[in-house]
Amino acid sequence: MTTYKCVNVLDVLKTAYYDILKVSLNATQSQIKTAYYKQSFIYHPDKNPGSKEATQRFSDISEAYTVLGNISLRRKYDRGILSRADIQNAGRPSSKEASSRSTGSQQKPQQRARQFSQPGGSPIFDFDAFYQAHYGEQLQREKDLRARKQRMEEKLKKHHRRWRQKKMMESSI
Repeated sequence: MTTYKCVNVLDVLKTAYYDILKVSLNATQSQIKTAYYKQSFIYHPDKNPGSKEATQRFSDISEAYTVLGNISLRRKYDRGILSRADIQNAGRPSSKEASSRSTGSQQKPQQRARQFSQPGGSPIFDFDAFYQAHYGEQLQREKDLRARKQRMEEKLKKHHRRWRQKKMMESSI
């Protein structure tokens, strides 16, 4: 005998965006942002050229972050009153969202995305800017570490040359 579990469709829809980003219902904004960056980096169309599945997954991840990354949209979503129009009018959430609202200024990522557009008018995602904005500190640390390692290797080679010259001088005398 097969037992079927009754699933409330509203409960499934209520957690869909959380499931897409692989975060819990009580995740912090920081955890949501981190999950978005990890997922979007993996499924980005530039990383998976020609993969319709990755493109669809990236689109789903972006939509989930648009909703969950925005505090007011997340509240509406959690209450079950979020509409498609709310999502389309939202734009991308930003860590500077609160400050830009108070000053009334445009968010920088949206301005940058509008500079690049396809013939159809849809914006092209600037992956270089995304990567630099979110991994810039790590990239700089790695660059500094490589430079330090290179300086140490040069110093070691110089020391080794001096030692070898000294030994040559001692053996010739």
